[in-house]
Amino acid sequence: MKAIQVNISDIIIQHPEVNSFPELLDKVRAMRSDNMIYLNFDVKPDYRDTPRNWEWKIEKAFGEGGK
Repeated sequence: MKAIQVNISDIIIQHPEVNSFPELLDKVRAMRSDNMIYLNFDVKPDYRDTPRNWEWKIEKAFGEGGK
């Protein structure tokens, strides 16, 4: 099994159609792989509705992704 690091900025760049924080969470939930994925919180998402606890919410969405 290979470990992969994914930057939050890469997700945002690869999905220019995403216009809100909830849409970003949907993309994070959809991330599936046979490899281990590590999220790197390299940037704060620049959406009007990004909450203060955005890192926790992304981490939670990522954990829900495999369910």
